Amino acid sequence: MRKWLNTSVDNSGLILFRILFGVLIMFESFGALLLGWVNTVFIQTKFTFHFIGFDFLELLHGTKMYYYFVAMGVLGLLIALGFFYRWVIIGFTILWTLVYFAQKEFYNNHYYFVVLIAFIMCFLPANRRWSLDVRFFPKISATQVPRWMPFLLIFQVSILYFYASLAKIYPDWLNGTFASILLSGYNASSFWLELIKQKWFGLAYSYLGLFYDLFIIPALLWKRTRICAILASLFFHLSNALFLKIGIFPFFALSFIVLFLDYQNMNYSLFKTNEVREMTLTNNFINVYKWIFIPFFMLQLLLPIRHFFIKGNVLFTEEGHRLSWRMMLSERKGKLKIKVLNKQTKESFYHNILADLNAKQINIVSHSPDMIWQYCQKIKKQYIFPTEIYVESFVSVNRRPYYRLIDQKVNMAEAKFDYFFHNEWILMQELN
Repeated sequence: MRKWLNTSVDNSGLILFRILFGVLIMFESFGALLLGWVNTVFIQTKFTFHFIGFDFLELLHGTKMYYYFVAMGVLGLLIALGFFYRWVIIGFTILWTLVYFAQKEFYNNHYYFVVLIAFIMCFLPANRRWSLDVRFFPKISATQVPRWMPFLLIFQVSILYFYASLAKIYPDWLNGTFASILLSGYNASSFWLELIKQKWFGLAYSYLGLFYDLFIIPALLWKRTRICAILASLFFHLSNALFLKIGIFPFFALSFIVLFLDYQNMNYSLFKTNEVREMTLTNNFINVYKWIFIPFFMLQLLLPIRHFFIKGNVLFTEEGHRLSWRMMLSERKGKLKIKVLNKQTKESFYHNILADLNAKQINIVSHSPDMIWQYCQKIKKQYIFPTEIYVESFVSVNRRPYYRLIDQKVNMAEAKFDYFFHNEWILMQELN
């Protein structure tokens, strides 16, 4: 295995991936501006719900976010062009990571995936070919990289697909319930709507998605199945782009195909050359990579399974849900009222949620325990008198009856939030 990983391979796949990555994040950043996403999230809101512990990210709000996303779009273009690549990819990674942790209302595992891939790309020599850096600094030119370098990206996407398949092994996915819910929101002709309503269609969608996630990476790695795997990827991701409207992710996922292709014969066919220019790597250089990526991937392997060690059903409590590749697995709807008690006068009243949150925020906060806790901490700061805050919260998962989510007897103004273990103020409910 070590010999296989240390073998030098053509770097065309890595270079092409850099170009595609840069183009996609450029479109994502400028698209967020042009389609009003930045305005909806950062301009029209009074505040956003950042990840707990990242209070300093409250600064990322207001009209300055227009310039912030323009900067990310420009950096995406420079990544594609390979212009001062190392500094540009580091700058983009920092900006994207900060904006990712700055808001949870539009939480998306795909945005988290960009964080991880961008971080890995900071350490890869993806500018050694077909870049402005090579034009200005010819000495850095190379056509070969050790196989383990592009394999870092392949391993990361393997983690995503594996845990995504693992998360699908639960009753509502296996019996087609959630697939039917997911597809019911698709606007199409009467023929397609009738097809989607069929029980067999929901089951087929569920199991094809499960098996695709589980087997696509081995199928792409094995030459005998690679063509079929590429065709399956095109069908799967373009269908998701059509039905689910999930932004750049289908195209981002497809961009990884370039890492699996055999470029040696392809380069000769296209350019009539098999010129080889290898990179020189010292042992110290390789050791730095080990110290960075062994802990990095250990963390990536552990985070998605932490919910198994937290009391309660993650589908209901959502404890251990984030950063775990549990994407598009359930539909949650919530009902929320927040009662404020004046500790001095003993008078109580319901807080006006509409004065603080827009419709999108209310929809998300009403069924998200961590965001309910955060909101209660913000409410506490709004009043000049000492308060107690009690929550009346109910949630429905996959169109089941509504169950109480937060213990209504707990003073949320004083409640603590625990990232790693069960929060006792979150009630537990078996979902039958």
